[in-house]
Amino acid sequence: MEIEVAKKAKKKIIRREYTKADVKELRAHSKAKTPIAKIIKLTKRTEGSLRQKALKLGISLGHRR
Repeated sequence: MEIEVAKKAKKKIIRREYTKADVKELRAHSKAKTPIAKIIKLTKRTEGSLRQKALKLGISLGHRR
């Protein structure tokens, strides 16, 4: 158990700024009501990152169909 925790702790967090193009893409996905799982794969960002950015932009994400 401790070995698994140690392996996860070594993973380096790399932060990427949102460019104007990223924001434009996120707004387009929100308008198209794209599911969050698809946005995660397309943008290669975490769900938390996407949701935080959407919150700051005042847009909604993760629509169910």
